[in-house]
Amino acid sequence: MHSINFEHLSLDRIKEIIDNHEQISLSKEAEEAIVACRRFLDEKMKDIGRPIYGVTTGFGSLYNVTIGPEDLSQLQHNLVMSHACGTGDPVRPEIVKLMLLLKVQNLSYGHSGAQLVTVQRLVDMFNNDVLPVVYSQGSLGASGDLVPLAHMCLPLIGMGKVQYKGAVRDAADVWKELGWEPITLQSKEGLALLNGTQFMSAHAVYSLIKSYRLSKWADIIGAISLEAFDGRIEAFLPLTHKLRTHEGQLVTAERFIELLEGSELIRRHKEHVQDPYSFRCIPQVHGAVKDTIRYVRTVIENEINSVTDNPNVFPEEDMIISAGNFHGEPIAIPMDALAIALSELSNISERRIYQLIAGLRGLPRFLVANSGLNSGFMIPQYTAASIVSQNKMYCWPASADSIPSSQGQEDHVSMGANSGTKLVKVADNCETVLAIELMNAVQALEFRRPAKTSPKLEALVADYRKVVPFVDNDMFLSPLIHESVAFLKSEKYF
Repeated sequence: MHSINFEHLSLDRIKEIIDNHEQISLSKEAEEAIVACRRFLDEKMKDIGRPIYGVTTGFGSLYNVTIGPEDLSQLQHNLVMSHACGTGDPVRPEIVKLMLLLKVQNLSYGHSGAQLVTVQRLVDMFNNDVLPVVYSQGSLGASGDLVPLAHMCLPLIGMGKVQYKGAVRDAADVWKELGWEPITLQSKEGLALLNGTQFMSAHAVYSLIKSYRLSKWADIIGAISLEAFDGRIEAFLPLTHKLRTHEGQLVTAERFIELLEGSELIRRHKEHVQDPYSFRCIPQVHGAVKDTIRYVRTVIENEINSVTDNPNVFPEEDMIISAGNFHGEPIAIPMDALAIALSELSNISERRIYQLIAGLRGLPRFLVANSGLNSGFMIPQYTAASIVSQNKMYCWPASADSIPSSQGQEDHVSMGANSGTKLVKVADNCETVLAIELMNAVQALEFRRPAKTSPKLEALVADYRKVVPFVDNDMFLSPLIHESVAFLKSEKYF
């Protein structure tokens, strides 16, 4: 069981928790911090003598409307209800589960004023896979992810819908089944739940975990394509890369040397003196992607270990500060950068797909022996090209936009939620393009027989052939592409 405390929550640890279906709990230190903060806020409310944004006032441009003590609980209840205005597709459950984990982490520091029972209920939802139905559209990524977090928190007050045991149901019914009571929110508490960047951050975490896998696969698949294209090894030798010491470039070149160790194909005589850029510049392009992933990871890990709601409560300092930690700009720009990086990973992959089907270097056109009667692998390249073009469209930076809201009080927003949702789409698209390249590369490799690639790559190809067969004559290819995508879900080859 993972204990939520003040220790650094890393990307690797999150992946372990999710992959191993671990349960989480609040540490004693976290519980004490949450209780102390709530007690301070309750005491402060007795003689505050001045308005506090979101605690004794309305929200947004209604900050100057004072709310009486008898209505403070209703104020927070209304906040959650009124902000649940999501539209678009439901967010995939894996990301919603990450949202729950990150919100618990955010509230555990004791600077938000949430009740212990509220935070514990979020823990219960995570542990029991009671996943709120959250929608992909609605957040401006500035006053936190108000709309999606409202949908995530509606079940706390017995409203909204959840996915539970494979079915979407009313939260109230599931609460009765589990013996849970709806929570009566206290002052500031709804704001603590809705302010925050957990929608954006969860999309970033999900995409980063996927990016590491795709980056590793891109090297493996690129190496198979290089072999199938009868490519040269010189562009991967370390002497050149020591002259331009970008870490990702160095790591990529070294990885290719390792992957191709023991290959007959890479050692044989080559008629051509150099390869196209999509092969020769793999260290530079794949390396730049690695460097971007590493940079974005540092930003996102910092974000998920931060307090991002408002106002911030400081019991020891006897202060309640209204500021802007909910603003998504620090992660919106990096998420847009990661989308560009993954788009480039798919972009160069599609160019290698094209080179393999072009009838060059002794390979048959479209990778079938009897072309003409057979179209072979002509159209998978069309599919890859279409997907790559869509990725380029998604690479417009959402963080470059801002539309004022709340009667001008919230006059600059990050649009980071849009950065996150399109990042997930780019990552999915990149995975599909790499899967098409793998299908083409393994098909092309068969035309180099009896020569073999390295033992590492031959073992992978043998496993791949168990799910995706060699194509002799035209057949229904879409299922093979889907099988190829499924193959990339594995991490056994890293």
